[in-house]
Formats: sequence, C-alpha cells, structure tokens
Amino acid sequence: MLGVCYYPEHWDENRWRTDARRMRELGISFVRIGEFAWSRLEPLRGTFTFEWLDRAIDVLHEAGLRVVLGTPTATPPKWLVDECPDIIPYDEQGRPRGFGSRRHYTFSSETWWKESARIVEIVAKRYGEHPGIVGWQTDNEYGCHDTTISWGPEDLKSFKRWLRLRYQSSDQLNEAWGSVFWSMELSSFDDVALPNLTVTEPNPATRLDFWRFHSDQVAAYDKMQCEIIRKHSPGRWITHNFMGFVSDFDHFKVGDNLDLASWDSYPIGFVEKFPFTEEERNRWAETSHPDIAPYHHDLYRAVGKGRFWVMEQQPGPVNWAPWNPVPKPGMVRLWTWEALAHGADVVSYFRWRQAPFAQEQMHAGLNLPGLDEWSPGGREAMQVSEELAALGALPETSQAPVALVFDYQSYWSTMIQPQGKDFRYEELCFRWYEALRHLGLNVDFVRPGASLEGYPLVVVPCMTEVSEAAQAELEKVEGVVVIGARTGSRDRNFRIPDMLPPGPLGNLTGNRVIQVSSMRPGLSDGVSGAVSGRAIRWREYIETSASVLATFENGDPALTGKGKTLYLACWADAELLAEVLELATKKAGVATLRVPDSIRLRRRGDLVFAFNYGTENWPLPEGADPLLGEAVLKPQAVAAWRA
Repeated sequence: MLGVCYYPEHWDENRWRTDARRMRELGISFVRIGEFAWSRLEPLRGTFTFEWLDRAIDVLHEAGLRVVLGTPTATPPKWLVDECPDIIPYDEQGRPRGFGSRRHYTFSSETWWKESARIVEIVAKRYGEHPGIVGWQTDNEYGCHDTTISWGPEDLKSFKRWLRLRYQSSDQLNEAWGSVFWSMELSSFDDVALPNLTVTEPNPATRLDFWRFHSDQVAAYDKMQCEIIRKHSPGRWITHNFMGFVSDFDHFKVGDNLDLASWDSYPIGFVEKFPFTEEERNRWAETSHPDIAPYHHDLYRAVGKGRFWVMEQQPGPVNWAPWNPVPKPGMVRLWTWEALAHGADVVSYFRWRQAPFAQEQMHAGLNLPGLDEWSPGGREAMQVSEELAALGALPETSQAPVALVFDYQSYWSTMIQPQGKDFRYEELCFRWYEALRHLGLNVDFVRPGASLEGYPLVVVPCMTEVSEAAQAELEKVEGVVVIGARTGSRDRNFRIPDMLPPGPLGNLTGNRVIQVSSMRPGLSDGVSGAVSGRAIRWREYIETSASVLATFENGDPALTGKGKTLYLACWADAELLAEVLELATKKAGVATLRVPDSIRLRRRGDLVFAFNYGTENWPLPEGADPLLGEAVLKPQAVAAWRA
C-alpha cells in the first residue's frame, strides 16, 4: 500500500538497482516515473532516446516493483515551444507565460492537442503492454500554478467555437448574458471578446461561461489522453494527480475519464495556501490543520468513484510555501495512516531522494540529497511499512452517515461575484466539514445531482445554481437536509431566479430571500433560539412559511425548518455552525462523539482510527482495545481499534 515518485533520469544509472532494492526493503510496492521526461525521451523532433527508460522500467520491474507511468505533457520541451509558440498560455493581463518551469501550455491550442496526442500515443505504444506497467497517470497536476485559465488568442478562438455550440445564435447568446445591460449586445460570435482588461467588472455571465469553457477543455484534453492509453495499454488503470485547494475546473468531470483519482498531499504547505487566521497558521505550522488532508481524501475518493491514491505525500519540509517548517516527528507516519484510514489504496511519497539541483532542491525526499541515507521522513515511512505488515489487510470503506454536496461551479460563481470580499466557497465548505469532523463523523463528498440515497444527513453549504438533477435528489432525501446561504441564488445564466433564491428549492425550504448583506470583518449579527452564535460575513433577509427555529437580533429568521429540511440564512461562526450541525445530527439520529480540536477519528470498515495533531495526551474511548498504538494517544500519534 506504499509507493514513491522516482526520477531515474536525475541519477546515474549505476544507482538504479540499488535504489530499486532499497525501495523493496522499505516496503514500497509502486513507483511513479516519467511525468516530466519529455526532453529526455525526444530531445529533438522525431529523435527518440527511449533506451534509458526501457532499462529503468526493466530494473524496477525485475526488483518486484509495479510501475505507474506518467504521460510527459506537463513539460513541453524547449524545441517544441520554439517551433510552436501558439501552445503558450497567457495571463489575465494578456502577457505570455513562457518556457522555463512547467505547465507552459494552454488547453485551447489545437497544435498542443496534436502534439500531446502524438507523444502520448508513442509512449503508450512502446510501454502499453510492458508487464511492469500496472497503471498510468495523465499529465501532472492540472491547474497547478493557476494554469487552468488562459487569456490568449488561441483561447479566444476556442471560446468562440464553444459558445457557438452552446448558444447556436448571437441572439440566444445576448439573451443568456443579459447583453442589453451597458450596451454589450453582439451582432455575431465573431464579436466575442475575452472577459479581461475591461475598465471595470466584466459581465459575470460571460466570465462564468469562460470558466465553464476552460473546465470543459481540461476534461476533454484528459479524455483524449485516456482514450489513447486504453487503446494501447489494455488492462491497466488510469489516474490523474489532482492538487489541494485547486477548484478552477470540475474535477468530477475529469474523474469520469479515470479508473481512480489521486491527489498530491502537502498538508503543511496548504496551511499557508488556505485563508486561515495567523493564530491558526501558527498553531498548525508543524502539523497542518487536522482537516486539510482528510478533506481532500474524502473529496478525491468521490472524484475517483470510491477509489483514490495519494500520489505525492509530503515526507518532510517542502519548498514552495511562504514558510516551510519541518513537520513534527511522527507527522509523516500520521499523514500516511490517515490517508489509509480514509480509504486510500496506496500512499506514494514524493520523492525517493531529495534533488540537490534545480527548483525543488529544498523539497525533502525519503533519502537525503544525493545519498543512500534515510531522511527522518524515510524512517517514518519504514515504520508504517512494518505496521502495515503486522496489522494485515485493511477492511473496505463503507458509506458515511453524512453526505456533503460539493459543487465546483459554486466556487467559480462566488469568485466572479463574491459580493463580500471574504466570501470564499472552498473555505465555507471546509468549515462545515471541520464542524462535522469535530463530532467524530465520517463524511462523503457527493457531486450535485448524484444519488443521495441512504444518507441520514445531507449538508449543502452552498450551491449557487440548483440543476434539475440536484433538485430531484435533494427532494428524494429521506433523511435530514441542511442547506446553507446563497444556495439557488442564480440560474444557469447567472441571473437571480424569477422566484427569488433559493430558486428551485423554495418549496423544499419554504423560504424566499429578499435581501442579502455582506458584513466586513468585525461586524456580526447575533443568532438565538434552538441554536446560538453569530452570523459573520454574510446574512440573508428571508420571508418564510417554515418554522422559525432561530432568529437574528432584529427577530428575522436565521434558521428555519420545513419537514426534515433546515435552512441556515448566514455564514455561521464556529459556535453557531457547531450547534446547527449538532441539531441536525440529533434530528437525523446520527450518533456523534465530540472530540477536541486536535483529535480526529475515522472509521474504515470495522476499524476506528484516531489521530492526535495536538500537544496533549488523549485517552481512547472506553472499550477501545488498540491494535495499533496505545490506549493513551500521544501527540502526533496514531491508534486503531475494532469497533
């Protein structure tokens, strides 16, 4: 269940057999290679040097390692960029983003699609039926470094083509975009301009379509690669390694192409990326926040239709955050076990050996730079390997008691028109997830419109556009549904619904939203009744035929209930959110176990795992007989027992 990312092209070939032997000694079974190797595979157009990769795959296979081969499209070589400058992406200011790092391509370039298909087919033909190859990774980290959206001439050309297919006529386009406003009507699709470099805010409907277009481009590009691989490499699975807190494209749509999802887990680096308070960042600087990695494990298990890997697990300090502390002793082991507890098939560490050169030389590996000597993270990986061997096969994961409906388009919509500067969809979902995990609960992520059958509790932190499929699934839920603010606030053309928010869910909730107010930092509105706390950032003024369970300070409804549907008309602070979700779990009959801020629980089959991110010991629940760890959970420790 352990793997590693390896770059044979970075090391003298004389080291490969020793590396492969030591991987097996560590307990590693899977090795990912090749995702950045295009310039070594094809140094000049049509000149291929596959022999080194042939030998590397043979060495790994002969050592008993199973190889995951990456397509090399994340790093177009210099000769290709010089020959085909139309593949280069552009930033929002209209400036080219050139050669010199990675991901220097736009998904809109027809030339790029042809070149990608060419190299993927050549690689897939050569290695597709090699007995050492068990799986494939398409490209690497779509969207990383803000590379989903590009603003160049190739993007405009492809965007116009996408709009023609979507709207058929310029009249329909004008109607959908509300182009009569500010005299923005277009006489033909040729008049369409990119929604950037405008004097003030571009048309939000145009921006949403531009985001949808790019998201569709990513999914289609990935599908193209998958079809080529399946043609030439039957019986092997395909994945893509997604990133944390990158929501610029719909990962569920890419997941539709794949056999399983994977993601790259850098929990400490993501503490700096996420909008935590400075107090939170300092508190979790050396361990990460207890919900960052689990949030993504559960999300990508959903993207992967029940299967996921951690393709890159942080093994020590990274190099790309504003500050890069060393993880506390025990954290690499804890993160590994946590991924496995959430259902990961494999946890693969990045990387085998720290590189002493180039952009990532400050990024730790399982070995010290240039040496055959374990790093502290490498020693923790070895401990996990020994513990896995002692514990035996892990049980299958089962459906959680809670479903969290996660919608990528709601992220785009609220980024386009936040209305309040600090309204961020990802953060809202994360805080709801955090509150559920404080209650000791397993959580499943579900895409809008997917089945919600069997869940006693369904939470919808925010879903700006409610499709017919999503509406139907929510109306079929037999358990309790909790719906958050801004849900149903826009239709598919980014208009306020005629029936007012929550739009199609008006009958389900009994509510109509008349006004909304965004609150600057320091302002809040008290909430009291069946729950208490404060509304921060966002507050809605609603008319309701439902029961009023809690009110704002002026007596307006804050939490309503109609049947088994609760509606929360604000962004809740931690106290209010905790009470709302605890009320919902009681109403749904879901058993909870409130845990301290630094403790998290996760069930996998009949095994219960506990993780301690804090500084204090925590005694396991009464009756827990640990198969892993001890009865008192020490800081940065892991325990597991049978329920």
